[in-house]
Amino acid sequence: MDKTLVYLVTGGCGFIGEHIVELLCKQDYISEVRVFDSMASEEVKKFATASTCVTVMKGDIRDYALLLFAMRGVHLVIHTAGIVDIMDLVPFRDMEAVNVAGTENVLKACCALSIPFLVYTSSIAAVGPNTRREPMLRGTEDTKYTGEVELPYGKTKAMAEKLVLEANGKELSNGGKLATCIIRPNTVYGEKYQRLKDLYTTVKAKGGLLNYIVREDTERNLIYVGNVAWMHVLAARNLQLNPDVLAGQVYYSYDDTPARKSYLVQYQLLTGIDPSIRLGSCIPYWKLRLLIYFYRIINILLYPFWKPRPFLNLPVVNTIITTFFYETDKAFRHFGYTPLYSWEESKRRTIAWLKSATMNLRAHQHHGKEM
Repeated sequence: MDKTLVYLVTGGCGFIGEHIVELLCKQDYISEVRVFDSMASEEVKKFATASTCVTVMKGDIRDYALLLFAMRGVHLVIHTAGIVDIMDLVPFRDMEAVNVAGTENVLKACCALSIPFLVYTSSIAAVGPNTRREPMLRGTEDTKYTGEVELPYGKTKAMAEKLVLEANGKELSNGGKLATCIIRPNTVYGEKYQRLKDLYTTVKAKGGLLNYIVREDTERNLIYVGNVAWMHVLAARNLQLNPDVLAGQVYYSYDDTPARKSYLVQYQLLTGIDPSIRLGSCIPYWKLRLLIYFYRIINILLYPFWKPRPFLNLPVVNTIITTFFYETDKAFRHFGYTPLYSWEESKRRTIAWLKSATMNLRAHQHHGKEM
């Protein structure tokens, strides 16, 4: 491929986006990776190589004029930017403005600037579970699954997916056609996953006992973030080489992470930095519902004098306890994807980051024991 290719990654400073930028910088057919992010960080410039530069631009995808400026001269867009909110902290209209209207802006800019390729980062939440909590077991990209999506976040991702697929084949200003495809991860873990760090803090505060919400019979795919990023890199390259195959397609992310239950993966990662952590038991559903209702009452009574910390809500709990598991090799068949990182390497890299991220907390706890 032409060594002068320029890629733009929206949300390139985010959890998945940063890993995509890192891998793009290692590809010998890319001369520049542009990062467009509302939380722009110069830290991603460390991924630049002798042959690939990284340009960081601060901006919001709701700002169409700024998008046009950032995207000029780009050959392909990987659109990862969006608000990820499962705790109901962001008003739906604000999430919709970024995840849906922002995506519409990116697509509009592609057409205006004749950028022919776009890869969109979606989520399994765009599919389900639905409000009836119907499971999906060993599904594929072709599995029919209907009903209203449970999570508000998932609704915005489903709306954005619809825009991306409808834009595939749309005419560009130079007379060409736009080619789009979608990558749809399930539960992602790895370096920079803040919730894993927060979980360690919570578990240590409770005496080292890891209790969990996921029921023993619930199954979900877990994927290492580096492999999710690698799938984006391969999809982007092959969307240009074989648009007849990839354009208009959706691909589930997968790798060889062995456990189908998030708490078992979390347990392995947490004990990798602290062997004293013990696996507890499943918190009963009735107790969770009771706690959620109690939290709502307290919140109503004390607002606006006191704002408690974010807590679980029923849509999140229902999503967590519902089986949503797929088995597919579509990405391998269409563009030769195989995981870049094995389970052992994924685990090693995540534990190394977690050790560094929790170093101060663990040092404080060790000092407290010596007192």
